[in-house]
Amino acid sequence: MNLLDRSRTIAPPGFNRWLVPPAALAVHLSIGQVYSFSVLKDPLIQKFFPETGVGTPIAVIFSIAIVMLGLSAAFGGVWMERNGPRKAMVLSAFFWVTGFLVAALGVHLGQLWLVYLGYGVIGGMGLGIGYISPVSTLIKWFPDRPGLATGLAIMGFGGGALVAAPLTQKLLDSYGADPVDALVPTLLTLAAIYGVLMAAGATVIRLPAPGWAPAGWVPSIKKGSMQTHADVRVRNAVRTPQFYLLWIVLFVNVTAGIGILEDAKPMIQDFFPNTVTEATATGFVGLLSLANMGGRFGWSTLSDRIGRKQAYAMYLGVGAMLYTLLAVAGDTATALFVTVTFFIVSFYGGGFATIPAYLKDLFGKLEVGAIHGRLLTAWSAAGVAGPLIVNTMVDGRREAGLDGSALYIPSMVVMACLLLVGFVANMLVKPVHEDHHEPDAGATIATPAEALVLVGTATKES
Repeated sequence: MNLLDRSRTIAPPGFNRWLVPPAALAVHLSIGQVYSFSVLKDPLIQKFFPETGVGTPIAVIFSIAIVMLGLSAAFGGVWMERNGPRKAMVLSAFFWVTGFLVAALGVHLGQLWLVYLGYGVIGGMGLGIGYISPVSTLIKWFPDRPGLATGLAIMGFGGGALVAAPLTQKLLDSYGADPVDALVPTLLTLAAIYGVLMAAGATVIRLPAPGWAPAGWVPSIKKGSMQTHADVRVRNAVRTPQFYLLWIVLFVNVTAGIGILEDAKPMIQDFFPNTVTEATATGFVGLLSLANMGGRFGWSTLSDRIGRKQAYAMYLGVGAMLYTLLAVAGDTATALFVTVTFFIVSFYGGGFATIPAYLKDLFGKLEVGAIHGRLLTAWSAAGVAGPLIVNTMVDGRREAGLDGSALYIPSMVVMACLLLVGFVANMLVKPVHEDHHEPDAGATIATPAEALVLVGTATKES
């Protein structure tokens, strides 16, 4: 029997479920490197556009990666549920590492299309498959605390840049006097590091046996108003208005966050050109990664108490006010700029970590991984919209002779308006009609191989 088969990942009796979060973190910390892309942005611009310094074609690399993330998650969700998280994690590692290798070749040959293909297309496929597998798995291990579970899974993705930003900058500084000359060895080194880390996570990951539950846990009889008593399959979920309202909610929340994250390093340098150094700007990228990571864990855990709908009302409503503040007074003080962007990005991270639990509340856990994958097409769209809004407006205003914070004010106003649209969509979300429920609510059928594992398995937790 293949080591990667789903049946080989079923946990034995007495398995400690707290071993699963570190395995999830190993994968998500690796693919979370994408959030430190802005550290590579300037060297890539100098490599491919040394005369014009135009940033939009380089931002397209990031956008392609996010588009492929959403598409691969959408089409790979059902495959992942059928084949298990270990096989998905190994496939993710293969795509992610290969993406870095092809991108390095593109930089070496001076062919931007190869960078698009490598980091964008191939690497993006690794992002999507690697993103959904730990999330679905942890929801199964922590039915008693779904918000905490998704926060644990997705926290690493948001925190990836906290490690990757200073590491990438250090590699760029170490491999050559000019960062442009250091791009290729930097990409190759990152590929090696992430290959080892993701392989370790895939080795440890396990699924709970069918019918397993935490010791002493009994599902609450009194459900919250947004929580379902039944399960909805992905084919029915995509026919509900709730799915598309949440698509809009996720789209605008991601667009607003990416608008800062993708351009974080040059943005703070443009806002404060006389006070922010190269090292400080790189540190700012790491700080935003901390906000992203902390928001994924903190806000999603809070959602277990206040509810998913209320949590998203905070992300979107307060986020709109903060973007407005940034547009009006963001350049008055560095501390104000950093504080406001920190909270905006924390809401962005919180939104990502809360959405799987929101989906579980509405559609049940039967095919939540596949439904989550379909919903992540909103991330694909946002991956194009966010950088496009910011970079197009910045390039246009720069060509008009403007500089500093004036480059970003129109895009920030647009982001605030989008967040208000998302706020309205979230308020319109209602419980899913029972017509979409599965007749055997919550029942899952074990495969023959899984049924064998059930023999002698006690429903207990170490």
